[in-house]
Amino acid sequence: MSSMPHPTTAATPLVIPGSRAVLWLAGAALFAIALYYFIGVDQGAVSVFGSDTHVHEFVHDARHFLGFPCH
Repeated sequence: MSSMPHPTTAATPLVIPGSRAVLWLAGAALFAIALYYFIGVDQGAVSVFGSDTHVHEFVHDARHFLGFPCH
């Protein structure tokens, strides 16, 4: 075994400009709100897509798994 220490490299932090960070935050918030709507709120009768229940049926099991009632 060698008694010499292993070289260490310090990780440099990722610096994101403020305007770009705001865009990422807004995009993430919009995605989260859309995901919440499709999984937790869309019930078919009040659906944005009218009487089409494909979205409801697609996320049906996820609703029950996450504790949202849908019946």
